[in-house]
Amino acid sequence: MSAISHAGDSALEGAGRYSLSIGGLQRTVLWLFVFCGCFALIEPSPYEVMFLVTVFIFLITGLRTNVKIVPLVILLLIFNIGGIFSLIPFMDEPPSVRFIVVGIYLMFTAFLFATLMSDDAAGRLRTMAHALIASAWLASLAGIAGYFNIGGVGEYLTLYGRASGTFKDPNVFGPYLVLPIIFVMQAVLIGRMGLLRGILLLSIPVLGLFLSFSRGAWGNLVGATLVLFALTFATARSDVQRARVVGFSLLVVAAAVAALMVALSFEQIREVFNERASLSQSYDLGVQGRFGNQFRSIGILLEMPNGMGPLRFRWYFPEDPHNTYINAFASYGWLGGFAYIALVVGTMMVGWSVVFRRTETQPYAIAIWSVLFITLLQGAQIDIDHWRHVYLMLGLIWGLRAIAPEPAR
Repeated sequence: MSAISHAGDSALEGAGRYSLSIGGLQRTVLWLFVFCGCFALIEPSPYEVMFLVTVFIFLITGLRTNVKIVPLVILLLIFNIGGIFSLIPFMDEPPSVRFIVVGIYLMFTAFLFATLMSDDAAGRLRTMAHALIASAWLASLAGIAGYFNIGGVGEYLTLYGRASGTFKDPNVFGPYLVLPIIFVMQAVLIGRMGLLRGILLLSIPVLGLFLSFSRGAWGNLVGATLVLFALTFATARSDVQRARVVGFSLLVVAAAVAALMVALSFEQIREVFNERASLSQSYDLGVQGRFGNQFRSIGILLEMPNGMGPLRFRWYFPEDPHNTYINAFASYGWLGGFAYIALVVGTMMVGWSVVFRRTETQPYAIAIWSVLFITLLQGAQIDIDHWRHVYLMLGLIWGLRAIAPEPAR
């Protein structure tokens, strides 16, 4: 991808000069920004720096907004205003302040991604898909190296014996890999990529996701894959395309079973897998377990319109809620909590609408929505409100709906 292109022959008259391509520059900066999303070990990270660079470049080279993304803007603003109100009594607590500041920053990234869809949507989505796949490889290679302690990096790239790669937490590392994996799967599924190349591109990210031993990531990938296959089948334009979906689905199931059998032949992997594969861990169960704490917190939150305060759920219970919906009310108050529910409902309506619009960007919409839909449901099981890739998908889905033509009546 190069931002430098030859100017037209008539303009140069053989002078051999080069001119800067605005579109190429924008795509290069966008690629770097999205690629940097895999770096989460340090704060501020390269992702934060590249966000500022990306905003600056697009502002000076042209950034067109679309009024149809206003509902997204309003709902995220209300959500974060609720967080600010909830923060006021705890302004002297740096972790709480940082929590709200990060949320506001991520809100602006969603605005940016939504706005970017107003021009050259297909080209920019292709750029972002390539960047995500490259970042998935880098993060996964780091996670694999950490898991097998290659070069003694295990203590830096793992957590509790699970691969975390370039992330602090395996439960964020694993889900991050789902979207790029789905992009590759879809490319093979619809014939944009050959099978052998697809298998090669999937190999490292899938292994990295598996070694994260994140039940959420495993479930996310399975659910997103099922939605991808169902939507691709439902929107196929011919019986040949539908047959391809069925055939590839069977191949994926067979390959997954074979790969799992090979992985479980290693005792080290089998022991951790057997422990993590349980649907209920010891810390989930009982009155003092995760689910018990979530249930007991509802009565407390009904009496606290301003919430418990950012990151203060752990002051009332042994750990964080691990439920985005409960955390919305606990950290953002009733205002933020209801705004978040409205955001999820609105996004559900937008997502299921845009995937059935026959446009150039429909395949990208299907891939993104397959992951975002499952992730939003998964918010009842894990905190997703500060995941960078969630805000990326939110912005893109709302941005794609803003540019989608209305169906003929």
